[in-house]
Amino acid sequence: MSAAQYAASRHAVWLGAAAIITDEAGRILLVHPTYRKDDSWLLPGGVVEPGEHPHITCRREITEELGLDLDLSAVLAVHSFSPNHPDLQPGTHCPGEVRFVFDGGALTPDQVKAIRLPHEELSEYAFLETRDAVQHLRTADGQIMLAAYRARLGHTATAHLADGRHILHVPALDRHDVHVRYRPLWNSPLHRGPVRNQMPVQQAWAWCFVPDGRVVLVADPDPTGALPMLPGGTVETTDATPEDALHREAAEEAQLILADPVRLGWVLDETGEVYGGVGPNARLRLAARVTAIGPAVADPATGRAFARLLATPAQAAALLGWGPPGARQAQLAAGTARARWGLPIARPTVIEEVPKEGMRLSLGGVQ
Repeated sequence: MSAAQYAASRHAVWLGAAAIITDEAGRILLVHPTYRKDDSWLLPGGVVEPGEHPHITCRREITEELGLDLDLSAVLAVHSFSPNHPDLQPGTHCPGEVRFVFDGGALTPDQVKAIRLPHEELSEYAFLETRDAVQHLRTADGQIMLAAYRARLGHTATAHLADGRHILHVPALDRHDVHVRYRPLWNSPLHRGPVRNQMPVQQAWAWCFVPDGRVVLVADPDPTGALPMLPGGTVETTDATPEDALHREAAEEAQLILADPVRLGWVLDETGEVYGGVGPNARLRLAARVTAIGPAVADPATGRAFARLLATPAQAAALLGWGPPGARQAQLAAGTARARWGLPIARPTVIEEVPKEGMRLSLGGVQ
């Protein structure tokens, strides 16, 4: 081949670049383009121009679309999109696309206020929970968004996808379709003292620590996506104390045997609407040691086996959607575990699934 023939024989594709940008509560920023006939939304980003590197494209597009100058901290996903994919609009002649998805970080409230859209191109923007965000995106775009965001949350390597599907190992958050739900109630302050006189305690949830400093999360499988929770739940009339409710729920949902629960504080629920409008009530937050994790079994209340995940306290707070108050509570829980039980501070690591057969725990860590 001549040089020209060789150049013409090489596979040519479009290049795109987008960013995962969230607010402090972990909701995903999407923009609504004026030019899409199907009314679908997009992650901030755009088309790589000739001779341009994808990370340069991403920063340029964020500035053009949002009026912000953001640093990009990681490549969260690389996606290969086939020609003739069903998500392409009729009449689109696409040779295929490779899209890079970068981590644009979490915006402060001041940065959110500073967003300015080019209204000839974008009509609006919104911060959405992931389960809502996928409903606004084309199918493949939603799959890419979830894989990239979960790579950020789970501290995994860059996700590699082809037509919206992982081509290598599927991380635990993707395998169980774990989503983040914003919970505005947790913006309420954590009261550190005793529960107010005569106020009922309706819930007891705990940061349950394994010996290496990580905590256990549970996620209830659901067709619309699994939502992570701390072990624990509603205090029943058969529970003598909120701590009894915690022990019972942790054993039923996650097969955890707990020891030494200590109260961190409580959050005020003003209405008790979820309990039939019982009025003001307290939701306890505790820390506890996990002494054993048994084989996975179905929860007696739901008939489903919950996914059980191991994450650092900071990762857990991000997955729970509690925003800055949750991050502060995670720090309090970790500090309590270190001071009370001598547990180490868990370093950022890949979120893992507890094996179905359970785990052996020792003072030296997880076996």
